[in-house]
Amino acid sequence: MAKKKRRHRLASTLGRVIGFFAASALCGVLVASLVVPAVGAAGFGISRSKSYFDSLPSELVVRPPSQSTKVLTADGQQIATFYEENRVKVPLDQISPFVKDAIVAIEDTRFYEHGGVDPQGILRAAISNLTKGGQQGASTITQQYVTNVLNETLLSADKGDQVILSGQKNIADKLREMKLAVSLEKKFTKDQILEGYLNIVFFSHEAYGIEAAARYFFSSTAKDLTLPQSALLAGLVNSPSFYNPAVNPEQSKARRDQVLDAMLALHKISQADHDAAVAAPIELKLSPGRQGCANAVMAPYFCDYISHLILNNPAFGATQADRERTLYRGGLTITTTLDSRLQAAAQEQVDGTAGANPDHWGASLVTIQPGTGKILAMAQNTVFLAQDGKFDTQLNFNVDAKDAQGNDLNGAGGFQPGSTMKPFTFAEWLNEGHKLTEEVDASKRVYPLGFPWKSSCGKVLGAYSTAQNNPTLGAADDLQNADEGYYRKMPANYGLYNSINTATFAEAAQLDFCGIQKMVDAVGLHSGLDGAQINMHQLGNILGAIGVAPVHLANAFATFANDGRYCVPIALADITDVNGGKLPAQAVECRDAVKPDVARGVNSVLQDVLKVGSGVYINPKVHTQVPVAAKTGTSNNNGSTWVVGYTSGLATASFFGDALEGQKRVGQNVTVNGVFYKRLDGYMVAGPQWANYMVKVAKLYPANPFPAPPPSMGSPSPSPSPKR
Repeated sequence: MAKKKRRHRLASTLGRVIGFFAASALCGVLVASLVVPAVGAAGFGISRSKSYFDSLPSELVVRPPSQSTKVLTADGQQIATFYEENRVKVPLDQISPFVKDAIVAIEDTRFYEHGGVDPQGILRAAISNLTKGGQQGASTITQQYVTNVLNETLLSADKGDQVILSGQKNIADKLREMKLAVSLEKKFTKDQILEGYLNIVFFSHEAYGIEAAARYFFSSTAKDLTLPQSALLAGLVNSPSFYNPAVNPEQSKARRDQVLDAMLALHKISQADHDAAVAAPIELKLSPGRQGCANAVMAPYFCDYISHLILNNPAFGATQADRERTLYRGGLTITTTLDSRLQAAAQEQVDGTAGANPDHWGASLVTIQPGTGKILAMAQNTVFLAQDGKFDTQLNFNVDAKDAQGNDLNGAGGFQPGSTMKPFTFAEWLNEGHKLTEEVDASKRVYPLGFPWKSSCGKVLGAYSTAQNNPTLGAADDLQNADEGYYRKMPANYGLYNSINTATFAEAAQLDFCGIQKMVDAVGLHSGLDGAQINMHQLGNILGAIGVAPVHLANAFATFANDGRYCVPIALADITDVNGGKLPAQAVECRDAVKPDVARGVNSVLQDVLKVGSGVYINPKVHTQVPVAAKTGTSNNNGSTWVVGYTSGLATASFFGDALEGQKRVGQNVTVNGVFYKRLDGYMVAGPQWANYMVKVAKLYPANPFPAPPPSMGSPSPSPSPKR
């Protein structure tokens, strides 16, 4: 028995000696035999390996790793993040010293001594594998960094199928990794390599890099990680799934304690600190990533809108795939025009408009800043993802379905504006020299075929007919007002602030329709479905038959508020890339659209809407706090109702109605928030929604009184109005 044991020890010793010399020879040419069971099986001899090693490329292009894009309000509040890999890059001095010591202790104790490849580590691992079996690794932190950089480059180029995992590497892969590591050490300092490694390494599907890991597992930051937390995260990189503390807490704690032991052995921590950390329980405070607009902190539909603006813009990449890489991997900082204060107030208001059971009636608010075109708030009473008891849709009620180039904007396509279109005919009335209080014949309800409409540009006028199948061109056969008692002669301003259909047609009968067309075009109104021009030679469009997106209707009224200067609506105030370089945002772009005197005339009349006109029952407090003008609007079937109102500081479109059924739903005999309505009108639901919101936010953007129209337009003083 003794002889047998001696023979066994001799064989074992000889095996170790043979293994030692074999490993030493391999180290001489940097061949990591530990990667494969037998070097010869890979077809490499020692001399051939050295020749192959010399022929390998030695330059590694280190690009910034994929980083999360953050979307912010104008006042710096987070709206959302976009990412393929949840990563936030931080400098080394913003990472806890515990993290740096822990990762070196467990992954590469000789990191600060070797030149990228550690022969001692290779020899130690090779001997262990050759004599004891197993698959002990010997990759240095630098080598791991090289692998991560190579894989990240492939992933960023949508070549994830070419990524080679550690267990799949052959001799050629390992030699390439080694040579690149040696080259990298000549190009970067140790701290630069460690910083790069900690920012790129994978911790979990929710966390790439140490900052994201700190946020996800502990709701902390890399800078503030404690010793036990740092040790736990350092232990994760060896096997993020197996050592995940949220899934396998026992394995995670054992690995953490192993890291702490290694730190103690290297004298990076004291015995007392070690013991206290080992005794500490694992206390997680998970903060899952909120990727994309569906998980936005606020304003998911505005978030969706700005994402489409970027994905549709060739400035962010030649192809759709390029633009998606820019957004999801580029680490952009997108500062928008949104004001978080207004957004919170708008969201609260639309959520309360239809009550707990909205019955799929849509409510929306959108606010524009006159003079800049900045979108300050965009809200609707729906959720982006399905939830029990909630009205869900991913369509944005406030924007067009497509942009001017035909690119998708994911909008609902606009809603019939009804009487909110009337101010533009009235603006042309003043533009052509008519007076504010000039009398019009609102008793006229029929404009027969052959009526001499005016069109200096020679376009054919289409019909306005209450009969759905009436093919007559150029005729209005039975105009209706919302209430009886208004089929009579009246001042033009009285007809507008009381929203009298026959008064608007009486004005149009004296105007050049080409002038009305120019007025509507000048303030940016167009079809919300396809961006096409609203043909004002179709008589029905005088009263708002073509769907318009709320954001553009609000902006058209903002033109009046801005003394007739139109500004393009904008949402993207500033965009920087991962290096701080500027990318194309949306600059303020304004132009003269309406003569100032005309805008002032319209403003003078629309201020009376809330005082004595169609909006008198909305909320009397609004116009007593700040100078404000507004217009109500209702579609023929009462399925689309509006109030668009403005101060000199804010212009807001408030919509309530059928948002998803193609404007076919009838707003008659309906109950909203416990109140029965025989027929919905703009002042009933959309009105209070607008007023309650504006009372809260108007003071945040100080408003001045609107300049008075010139005396030559006549007195803007309102005539007495019967209660409606």
